[in-house]
Amino acid sequence: MNGDKPTSILVVDDDEDITAFIYGQLEPQGFVLDSAGTGELGLKLALENEYDVIILDLMLPGLNGLEVCRALRERSERYTPVLMLTARGAVENKIEGFAAGADDYLAKPFSILELDARVKALVRRSAAPASKRLQIADLSLDLGTLEVTRADQRIELAPIHIRILTLLMQRSPDVVSRSALESVVWGDDPPDSDALRVHIYTLRNAIDRPFDKPLLHTVPKMGYRLASIEDPA
Repeated sequence: MNGDKPTSILVVDDDEDITAFIYGQLEPQGFVLDSAGTGELGLKLALENEYDVIILDLMLPGLNGLEVCRALRERSERYTPVLMLTARGAVENKIEGFAAGADDYLAKPFSILELDARVKALVRRSAAPASKRLQIADLSLDLGTLEVTRADQRIELAPIHIRILTLLMQRSPDVVSRSALESVVWGDDPPDSDALRVHIYTLRNAIDRPFDKPLLHTVPKMGYRLASIEDPA
């Protein structure tokens, strides 16, 4: 909840059973929900009203979830976190979802308790200033242009490293597990090799090595976190 104002959530999904499933979990907790069964109606409601989180299905009649998310980011002055629902194993769709401006994703079929946790995490972050820019210390990522800078110096990153960096910055200062990072990059079919470690090494060289203060930290047996050393683990 945000003060005395109840937390409001927009559910955009043409599957009435899934919408009812979400309502059944969140409404008893005091969340106020609106719903739309098409992309057009979902976009209209999102532009006309203020929501704390939007749960957006990828596959929708009319405008699909990617088109809705892109239009929302382009046309709305308010940055509302978007949790995108995708088909399991649709790796390209997940990647496209982040590129379109989604903040998190959840593969169907999903656990309602996991959705609950993801929504609440996004609600906590929705109190941040409305911006399309992620900022950790002097490291900045523009979610619109995908431009990365640190100490006002531009850093060139490959798309795969931008996806990893985006998740680390969105979850900062929390630890992000290896499995969560692998899921963002490769979905449900990560490579057998230790590819993630190589990508983390490359990312660390780009954003940390030229600077005095490291931001990307390895947490043994847990994962990685992006934070100033002063930030709590």
